[in-house]
Amino acid sequence: MGIKSPGGRGFGRAEPRIGPARAHTLHCAAPRLKVSGFFDLPRKHRTMRSHYCGQLDSTHIDREVTLCGWVHRRRDHGGVIFIDLRDREGLVQVVYDPDVEEVFQRAEQVRSEYVLCIRGRVRRRPEGTENPELATGEVEVLGLDLEILNRAETPPFPLDEHVHGVSEELRLRYRYLDLRRPEAHHRLRTRSRVTRALRRFLDDAGFLEIETPMLTKATPEGARDYLVPSRTHPGRFFALPQSPQLFKQLLMMSGMDRYYQIVRCFRDEDLRADRQPEFTQLDIEVSFMDEDALTGLMETMVRELFREVLEVDLPDPFPRMTYAEAMRRYGSDRPDLRVPLELVDLGDLMRDVEFKVFSGPAQDPKGRVAALCLPGGGSLSRKEIDEYTRFVGVYGARGLAYVKVNQVAKGREGLQSPILKFLPDAVVEAILERTGARDGDIVFFGADRAQVVNEALGALRVRLGEDRGLVDDAWRPVWVVDFPMFEWDEEARRWNPLHHPFTAPKDEQIDLLREDPGACHSRAYDLVLNGSEIGGGSIRIHRAEVQRQVFDLLDIGPEEAEQKFGFLLRALGFGCPPHGGIAFGLDRLVALMTGAASIREVMAFPKTQTAACPLTDAPSEVSPGQLRELHLRLRGSQGAAD
Repeated sequence: MGIKSPGGRGFGRAEPRIGPARAHTLHCAAPRLKVSGFFDLPRKHRTMRSHYCGQLDSTHIDREVTLCGWVHRRRDHGGVIFIDLRDREGLVQVVYDPDVEEVFQRAEQVRSEYVLCIRGRVRRRPEGTENPELATGEVEVLGLDLEILNRAETPPFPLDEHVHGVSEELRLRYRYLDLRRPEAHHRLRTRSRVTRALRRFLDDAGFLEIETPMLTKATPEGARDYLVPSRTHPGRFFALPQSPQLFKQLLMMSGMDRYYQIVRCFRDEDLRADRQPEFTQLDIEVSFMDEDALTGLMETMVRELFREVLEVDLPDPFPRMTYAEAMRRYGSDRPDLRVPLELVDLGDLMRDVEFKVFSGPAQDPKGRVAALCLPGGGSLSRKEIDEYTRFVGVYGARGLAYVKVNQVAKGREGLQSPILKFLPDAVVEAILERTGARDGDIVFFGADRAQVVNEALGALRVRLGEDRGLVDDAWRPVWVVDFPMFEWDEEARRWNPLHHPFTAPKDEQIDLLREDPGACHSRAYDLVLNGSEIGGGSIRIHRAEVQRQVFDLLDIGPEEAEQKFGFLLRALGFGCPPHGGIAFGLDRLVALMTGAASIREVMAFPKTQTAACPLTDAPSEVSPGQLRELHLRLRGSQGAAD
């Protein structure tokens, strides 16, 4: 029991959910929270209430109760006043008759969001007035007394389930009101249930919950650090951790064996729906365990989590896919397996065609020519095709060639496309056969650098799946493994780690660190769910000489390595065990499980996309005295530190 799904009227009932297309109605399946022993405490330890509103049902009939909460709605029906009282557990209808004049007059004063304490008797609703959409819909409370604990101004926006047309900035400015909405309230309740389930699993599996520092050393981890000036060490700075990566490795060197932490992380980077300057991850590290054992344990944890919170059974085991296969078939290392469309390579067919748009990338070792067949897509209008062309342009594609398949049996005559004149009959026939195109389909083409083709067609694949109703109503997890160890930065003319510089290479490929870094694969693994990476990790480098080799390859010389990572290198020399770990993005995981459009919806007090907090007006200026204490002064109108 929980909140009614969109379009409903409050906290309702529903059957357990089986797929993510209805994840936004997850709250329908959430069981009513039982506060064990809460109301069995001695009277002097009890709160003002005897029950939560949403806990009342037919078992409480004829019992006198005391409830506290907010007025969700007030209605006056012919001299009888109905008040829907709301607390964190749900709604209950309270009825006030004019029999007790003084109490009735107080009920007449009540308005939305007033805070009340009411005393009344639970009774069954009259036949025909039951509300199956409410968890408390069989009963109501006959009001015997009422105390207005606090009045409320008119809220700046409606506090019902949905806030269409209300700007996010306004909602965040009054976030404490926004969180009163049943939908928003439930997301935080679900988040609490998720963290509780994860902690229980890890505790039972022998993990120790250990905190790591918030004020630490700035180390390169892929994003800008948030820096904290030190008052006691002038000119020096702490950094807020982008992750506890190095500390959790040090804990393995300390013999802690199995560590976890639900930890805040900080990254000063450009934001979007799934990014925040501060976010939460479930951080895990283990010793003496290889990647198969670790990923197996983690998928058991995720399966149990979904079973407990969503009443959903995920596959056992999760499928596995190499990075190369994911890029080849889906154009992404975060493949959404709910969409049945796949990319098909055509490079071998296009190398010798006269059409340079295709033959050029086909002959380029870093290029790719691929196709994407959309069943039934022949019905797309020219306007729709132009819209998809603009869509792939965002990813760098210079166009979107296509072939409409009207009648396969007629060969070239049964096809419609401006590019057909550039392609020989044998190539056209091979394209149709390889893509499996049928009558009424459309085949889209991508030809460019492999990265551009993968990003453009990969995104188009998902967009077409959504637009054409091809997304399966299911949860589709997959492990992506065998990542390249490094990627070449053409502009900087250097190798960069695909994950981070502490990821171990395949044991049998260590020699490739010197001979052919581009061919070296890492012992990394990502857990992807419905197109979102919810967790990523790796087996770590546990030998100092290998770590130095990797630093050297990344142009981190001995002096820089000592300055930034000297403590790690020293620790590796004192008997470091083989170890590895993983981090799950808790915000992203909860957002998926609740069907939220962004991780901001599952955070109590998030920042905007410009990394600001409208509620507290942060970031804000500080006084000259504070700056002097930190040995800082502002330079110019930009506020740069001097």
